[in-house]
Amino acid sequence: MKLVESAKPYVLSLYRIVLGLLFASDGAAKLFGVLGVDAVRPGEWPGWYAGIIELVGGFLVIIGFFTRVAALICSGEMAFAYFTVHQPKALWPLQNEGELAAAYSWAFLMIAVMGPGAWALDTWLSRTRARGRVTPPSTA
Repeated sequence: MKLVESAKPYVLSLYRIVLGLLFASDGAAKLFGVLGVDAVRPGEWPGWYAGIIELVGGFLVIIGFFTRVAALICSGEMAFAYFTVHQPKALWPLQNEGELAAAYSWAFLMIAVMGPGAWALDTWLSRTRARGRVTPPSTA
């Protein structure tokens, strides 16, 4: 059990990186028409704006920079997509084809709550700042 506990920050990092890569590729596909998907027109609501959030948010999640904020925005975007695009079609995600939007929303919410893990720019910056803080010796 100790091995599992010690692996948590690293597994969380891998999970975050893979999720961010999948999400950023969705954004790239929407914006640039790559990966077999037609690009949406610039400024088209909501697809173009969703593509921006997916590409930028996914990239920030991949590198672990402003991870919690980026993940929360990505989670909100997917919740918005679920409730405006999928949920009106039917009640259950299996019926309304909203499984991916719901899964992304909950996955990014988990990252926003749990943090970026061990391999993240946020973690590195936090450690660097902590090392730089030296308490001055007492003069009393």
